[in-house]
Amino acid sequence: MCVIDDDPSVRKGVANLLKSEGYSPVCFQSGESFLASPWKEQADCVLLDLCMPGLQGQDVQRSLNARGSRVPVICMSARASEQAIGLARQQGAVGFIAKPFTAEVLLAAIGEALLGRP
Repeated sequence: MCVIDDDPSVRKGVANLLKSEGYSPVCFQSGESFLASPWKEQADCVLLDLCMPGLQGQDVQRSLNARGSRVPVICMSARASEQAIGLARQQGAVGFIAKPFTAEVLLAAIGEALLGRP
């Protein structure tokens, strides 16, 4: 389970929640650091912030798609406009959650993403 977010408090909070649920999260502060890691191939699921300095979430998603990745991506954003949600889904995101979100919302999105995984 990979968490990609430029906000350290979001990374820490999500990682702690995932650990408490038995997951082993790996956190990245940028899309660049994630794409440079072997986790882009190994993740069970990616939680991806859309608005980050450098590579935006959509850029990371496009890169994964170009590599033929089948890793489920759940996009997260404080700017959850219809356009942002539509674009994320168009690019293959299996879920979209608006920040701030509850633990229940996040865990439900992860559960759905992992159920649909081949």
